[in-house]
Amino acid sequence: MSGHPQDGVPPVDADATKPQPESDRRSRSIGPYRLLQLVGEGGMGEVWLAEQTHPVRRRVALKVIKAGMDTAQVVARFEAERQALALMDHPAIATVYDGGSTPEGRPYFAMEHVKGEPITTYCDRQRLTTQARLELFMQVCEGVQHAHQKGVIHRDLKPSNVLVTLQGDHPVPKIIDFGVAKATAQHLTGRTLYTELGVMIGTPEYMSPEQAEMGGLDIDTRTDVYALGVILYELLTGALPFDGRELRLAGFAEIQRTIREKEPPKPSTRITQLGRASTDAATKRHTEPHRLASELRGDLDWVTMRALEKDRTRRYQTANALAADLRRHLSHEPVSAGPPSTVYRAKKFVRRHRFGVGAAGAALTLLVLGAAGTGVGLVRATRAERAATAEAAKAKAINQFLLDTLGAANPVEGTGRSVTVLDALRGAEAKLSSSFAGHPEIEAAVRGSMGITFERLGFYADAERLLRSSLQIGDESAALDARGRIPVQTALAVALHDQGKLAEAEALYREMLVAAKGTTTDESYVSIKSDLALLLADKGDYAAAEPLAREVLAADRAALRADDPNLALSLNNLARVLRALGRHGEALSLHVEAEGLLAKRRHPWEAVVLGNIGELECETGKGALGLAHLREALTIGNERLGGQHTDVLVVRRKLGNCLGRMGRYDEAETELLATLAAFRESPDAGVERTTQTIEELVRLYQSWGKREKAAEWRAKLPKPAAPAPVK
Repeated sequence: MSGHPQDGVPPVDADATKPQPESDRRSRSIGPYRLLQLVGEGGMGEVWLAEQTHPVRRRVALKVIKAGMDTAQVVARFEAERQALALMDHPAIATVYDGGSTPEGRPYFAMEHVKGEPITTYCDRQRLTTQARLELFMQVCEGVQHAHQKGVIHRDLKPSNVLVTLQGDHPVPKIIDFGVAKATAQHLTGRTLYTELGVMIGTPEYMSPEQAEMGGLDIDTRTDVYALGVILYELLTGALPFDGRELRLAGFAEIQRTIREKEPPKPSTRITQLGRASTDAATKRHTEPHRLASELRGDLDWVTMRALEKDRTRRYQTANALAADLRRHLSHEPVSAGPPSTVYRAKKFVRRHRFGVGAAGAALTLLVLGAAGTGVGLVRATRAERAATAEAAKAKAINQFLLDTLGAANPVEGTGRSVTVLDALRGAEAKLSSSFAGHPEIEAAVRGSMGITFERLGFYADAERLLRSSLQIGDESAALDARGRIPVQTALAVALHDQGKLAEAEALYREMLVAAKGTTTDESYVSIKSDLALLLADKGDYAAAEPLAREVLAADRAALRADDPNLALSLNNLARVLRALGRHGEALSLHVEAEGLLAKRRHPWEAVVLGNIGELECETGKGALGLAHLREALTIGNERLGGQHTDVLVVRRKLGNCLGRMGRYDEAETELLATLAAFRESPDAGVERTTQTIEELVRLYQSWGKREKAAEWRAKLPKPAAPAPVK
């Protein structure tokens, strides 16, 4: 940080000079080096920018012991640094060229002149993203690992000792100042170098707990790993684990106690604690505070806190191990510092292969989650009647089925194609009956889990088929009671609703309300009411939808946490009703509240709500703002749901509509035609969405003055089907 002492060699003006100490005015040269400028000094030495005149001409950093500081111990430590650097040969460590003594007998050495700035300063000035910072930091880890392999511990790693310089257009970190380095495998100097008891060696903000003990007799390479953890923390958050000012103002004993005993907040938590400073930290990382906190939550929290473990046996054992976990994070692989659960690893598999498997890969994760949650819930009613050994056999059968499904999607064990995950899931459906022969309750559970998975991914036809079969098997085997039916029925109602089968969906919602009252939690009851309110709004029955939506929102505000996504859903649903009633101001306010909540969690629903905001803005004369929000919603949707998800396609249709309202007819036509083609290719979009897109095209051509085109597309509108009977 800029407030820390500057121990490195900053960039200087080639013609600039500073008055030299009296002792050096007698000689403007030391050996083959002509002194140009005093650019830094520490406790025992001075750093000069110098020019080597022979045998080659180049700029170097010349470090020389200060006059009056050349005691035996200081000279020994200085020689140790010179020997430590001479052992190194790594692009992330400043190179030592030469060494010698001044005419007065003070040792010096010449090293690579690093024309750079502290790594934190560079990253902030360039506004590097978190990923770019991690890539730079991993190079530092490699340099530290090289030093450790040479038997040298730095013991004073901090941003001002890690400078970033440019080689061409490429930033390269350089580790400098091994002045307090400790040899681990060899003697670096013939002189005796004592570490005095009671003398704290290093910089408190970056000092490991074992280093704070000050004995100096039991320091190993893991002390540098701790310092790397502090630097990583600072790169991610813009703050230190412990406030530097408070730490230095504390008494000596309190500094030790803090370093040894106090646990710092996780990086994501620290961002939320920064208050107004979080905006500056996020801006310097090319993002927003809530997005930065979300980005750090999970992997980067775990990795950083493991590097900062008080107990060094639980810390990363090497700098390479720390860098390796960061590489895993960037490659969307499970990190060793993270929880080793199956669900976590499945999520990482999907994220890593998102371009190959897309929504189908996400289906595997949700299937695992469903079997662990929803599916288990479906079987729960039978648990009181079954012995523990029988339950273990069921769990084993379910796990084996899931493993077989995953294996079919594995390019090595399966067909060899990286896009067969969805096919594997659909193929697994045919094996359900044989896999769970004699256990209809398990088959019903797995079918329900798979159906819920497909519904959440927007594959409504698949969802409907599996969910109906789950309910049928559950009813025939008496495996499902009223409570067990609710999750499956809810997903089925949503699948019907999203396919435009409104009458069937409404009948199912009302059936569930009767069954749910008094038999499930209040949360389930409210959730069904929420879905019914949305359906009534889609039917145009706003008089019935508004009071129901308000009742749901009031219940959710009272019962849910402020960051619960279900609260955002209730806000969004009421906003849709109010918007249809022409109460745009109130609707926009609710939409914005919902979007802010979802953005904090990087929830996929954010794309839907942000799309609603953009659409409303376009309709109320704020076209430019609405267009920006719709494009952002499309980006979020593509990233979190996939470009073929029906919710994302709806956002794209809204984008085409907004462009048309703004008179940008060519662009609007392109978006709407592409959206229509995607809906037609999707077996789960339903007639309703296709019809709505054609209607948008008709309106576009009418506004454009292309009446023949409008008539042509109007003729393609499907004829209204007779409503399905309510059963």
